[in-house]
Amino acid sequence: MDPQTGRIMMRAGLVGAVMMPTELARRVKSSLDVRGIAPLSIIGHPRADMWTFLTRADTRPIGDPEVVAQLWRARVVVIREGDIALPSPAPDPLMVRTWVSPAIGVFRPSGAVVVECARACLSGPARR
Repeated sequence: MDPQTGRIMMRAGLVGAVMMPTELARRVKSSLDVRGIAPLSIIGHPRADMWTFLTRADTRPIGDPEVVAQLWRARVVVIREGDIALPSPAPDPLMVRTWVSPAIGVFRPSGAVVVECARACLSGPARR
């Protein structure tokens, strides 16, 4: 718990995160669901229109500049270190963070797989 903001924070390390715009995240979630990768722990950021997938911290730095540019343009952010803000159990009148799919166990999908799914969704036809 961050004493200054009251936010619940988790230090990235064993757990990482991949954040992306909601529209892309919905497609990624569908792709992961089809692959049977579940349960997913997903944090929604309604005001920012973003979702964050909690993942295993197995993503490596991306060396290919074209891939980095693709993810940058799509606003896909990989969090390998630093703090990950979690939804508060108390009512949040500002709707800063909420659980789209709550963490119900210790399973976390591979961060590399989530990034791979995002890239596939970016390369494929847009679906709504």
